[in-house]
Amino acid sequence: MKHVLITGGAGFIGSNFIHYLLRIEPGIHVINLDALTYAGSLENLKDVADDPRYTFVQGDICDTEFVGELLKKYEVDTVVHFAAESHVDRSILGPRQFIETNIMGTFSLLEAARKFWLQEKSLPLENVRFHHVSTDEVFGSLAPGEPAWTEETPYAPNSPYAASKASSDHLVRSYGHTYGLPFTMTNCSNNYGPYQFPEKLIPLIILNALDGKPLPVYGDGQQIRDWLHVEDHCEAIHLVLKKGSIGSTYNIGGENQPANLTIVETICEILDEISANDNHKPHKNLIEFVKDRPGHDRRYDMDTHKISGELGWRPRHTLTEGLLNTVNWYLSHPEWVSAIRQKQEYKGWLDANYKSR
Repeated sequence: MKHVLITGGAGFIGSNFIHYLLRIEPGIHVINLDALTYAGSLENLKDVADDPRYTFVQGDICDTEFVGELLKKYEVDTVVHFAAESHVDRSILGPRQFIETNIMGTFSLLEAARKFWLQEKSLPLENVRFHHVSTDEVFGSLAPGEPAWTEETPYAPNSPYAASKASSDHLVRSYGHTYGLPFTMTNCSNNYGPYQFPEKLIPLIILNALDGKPLPVYGDGQQIRDWLHVEDHCEAIHLVLKKGSIGSTYNIGGENQPANLTIVETICEILDEISANDNHKPHKNLIEFVKDRPGHDRRYDMDTHKISGELGWRPRHTLTEGLLNTVNWYLSHPEWVSAIRQKQEYKGWLDANYKSR
């Protein structure tokens, strides 16, 4: 990896991965392509903006010609594709954008890479890689007692978001099989950590609790998820890029499966302990059960034996440690929180999603 194009690098996971790459790969050049939609913010990358190894480009991944020009200009040898619409609730209220970004955007990137790497043969084929970042939600939902998903589990997406990601996964595989495009893919579980846009469960609960606002919990709160700290995710992707087998898919999970209600209660307990001069203790009194999400998947669980056995990866963060670190990060970055909350689109979204529940 010398010249790496990161799509969606101003978002939550993408920005964390850029920080990780610049820290661990001193000779790298990172090109961050981001459309700066609601969830992308250059606030996430202020501390690397002046690094000569980092270049930001604002643009749309659906513009194949534009992407192709970037690949040529910077002689890109590696694409790491994070850019996606990723919130299930948003996909239920407005699925079209998910189809356009997640399916057509991935198609556009694949076409640009195929032309630059395979047709024009601009770089040695053994030196290029298209890495696609996907989700565990493509596998559907597990019943109690069912074994965890492996890389061989058939896809059964249940939301417009999951269906759009499943479609993009199939496209990537097809380009590998049909055209010989060198690719790897990872399917990750629920991420959490620094810079996460506060529409997602963990930052939403942290910030609402600090403000004494209701802590919305869907249904009975017993939905099971596997929680992966974003730093562990970044380390796993880097390892796959360096050592993963071409054409292979790897599951990445945090190796824990608490109920959503347990996550919310744990955050409340952390805030009770570390928040000084807080008039909202005990924070669990703010929990409010709301109408469940339509078609809400009940349980996710990832089998990570493949990446552990082949590449030696295991998550470093325990959930308790990771949640404590995450709470402390939001408490210590009030300027970032303030900048994100001022986005009108964020305020409108909270009203649209929660006021009617």
